[in-house]
Amino acid sequence: MLLNERKISSELFEKLFLLGAQNLRQNLQVVNDLNVFPIPDGDTGENMYLTMQGGVDRLTAAAGGTLSEKAAATAQGMLLGARGNSGVILSQLFYGLSVGLEGLEEADIRQFGAALKEGVKHAYGAVAKPVEGTILTVAREAVDNACNALGEGTTAADFFAKYLSEMKKSLEKTPELLEVLKEAGVVDSGGAGLVYIAEGFCKALGGEEIVQETGGTSNPQKQLDFSLFTADSVMEFGYCTELLLQLQHAKTDVDAFSVDELISYLETIGDSIVAFKTGSVIKVHVHTMTPYMVLQYCQKYGEFLTVKIENMTLQHNETQEKGEEAKPAEASSASLGVKMPKRARRQFATVTVAAGEGLQAVFKEMGADFVVSGGQTNNPSSEDFLAAFDAVNADHVFVLPNNGNIVMAAKQAAAIYQDSTVHVIESKSIGQGYSALSMLDYDSEDAESIAAAMYESMENTVTGMVCRAVRDAQVNGVSVTKDAYMGFADHTMHVCRPTKTEAVCALAEALGVGEKDYVMVVYGKDATEEERNAFRLFAAEKYPNVELYEIEGEQEVYDFLLIVE
Repeated sequence: MLLNERKISSELFEKLFLLGAQNLRQNLQVVNDLNVFPIPDGDTGENMYLTMQGGVDRLTAAAGGTLSEKAAATAQGMLLGARGNSGVILSQLFYGLSVGLEGLEEADIRQFGAALKEGVKHAYGAVAKPVEGTILTVAREAVDNACNALGEGTTAADFFAKYLSEMKKSLEKTPELLEVLKEAGVVDSGGAGLVYIAEGFCKALGGEEIVQETGGTSNPQKQLDFSLFTADSVMEFGYCTELLLQLQHAKTDVDAFSVDELISYLETIGDSIVAFKTGSVIKVHVHTMTPYMVLQYCQKYGEFLTVKIENMTLQHNETQEKGEEAKPAEASSASLGVKMPKRARRQFATVTVAAGEGLQAVFKEMGADFVVSGGQTNNPSSEDFLAAFDAVNADHVFVLPNNGNIVMAAKQAAAIYQDSTVHVIESKSIGQGYSALSMLDYDSEDAESIAAAMYESMENTVTGMVCRAVRDAQVNGVSVTKDAYMGFADHTMHVCRPTKTEAVCALAEALGVGEKDYVMVVYGKDATEEERNAFRLFAAEKYPNVELYEIEGEQEVYDFLLIVE
């Protein structure tokens, strides 16, 4: 037990962080279920855990480091792995903590408390318009009150017990600060996630052991069937090779190191290349027949933090075994979201986000150079965006996140990326992204004008969404019943009806579709042909002068999307 510790050493910091991540994982679904809108598969807990996991990967690789070095490694992993607004804020809390601990081999309780305050400062600074009653409030009040209670004999256990107690008090008050939480009958989900992390800190100090778990989230990685690649098989598609390389001063000039030479070499032995530098660490992804050559070349400049090599022929054979369409040329790491090899340098490129193969295909047809797979319940990380920026290889990159919970991760990636000027167009719905792409025009050759035109095209676009409710709730004066279907737009609940068809028809009325020239409907993966026909008939009879444009989106969660301009 560590109850009498008065210093935070590098070893204790590692235990605190790992138990914090473990406790969050164990309560992940509780946090997911605290959504204001009771949609299926809320993702705040998932986003926060995946962000923590990015820190865990770097922390455990930084063996033997000082407190400062381990905190910095943890923060770097979290910045790259950050997903969703809560994940980005969490990564900034730990980045600020690492700044406050810079240069320290260990910290006394006052120093660590001051570093936690630095984390709160960075988290507030990452949000354009900070809102109280959120994870920000919970973090700020907890550390302020815990630091104010410090005394001469305060131990780490005393401090974190107070820290957790104050955090819980602050979380309980969040509905009083945010009316939307009070009406929905929930506390802030991001704040709740932070409480579970702090609870894990206290468990570490109480001597609880770390449990080795497999799989990063509620969707563990599938197991491959190795029988599909035998002694008689022929290697056809090569190896998907990924690594994190820590540059070494003894091997290269770390500050001056450029990935261009590395990329040029990788192009001679592979394709689907993504390589970028973050601080003194290089992230590499390549498809190659000779992964040993990748390792040999990279080791000239540093040592490996992680290495992953996957047999793409095995993956291809498994896909064929299941009768699925095989796409070996685009086999890639899900964590990177790589869809194409790096292209020749150009002046402008656009990166967008979409869930569902149908929507992704439509966005590509409309001119998007790279579509990052993601959306509700599957928020891409900052690292996913970095890989996309690297793949499009342009002087100016325009980014359409298409979800309010993805904007911050895109902006964090834009701040990290050094090889292009990245313009994050803050589209917060699929409809806004669609409108921006529909007006995409690079002819002016002026980045600011192009961005302004995209913003202007989004101004009057509304996206209505229909999905099943997972619990009873009262939102915007609408009574929501579990397993009924909600219709909402721009964070405003409009209707709740027993069936999908009733909900989408009522939502169309609420959005004033009859006053428009046309409306787009995007069909989700679970919308049946009978339900689609019912909506078509309703629209034809109710709005004979409104043109209905249909898209087979195939997205999860939302059975219908209505895009109204």
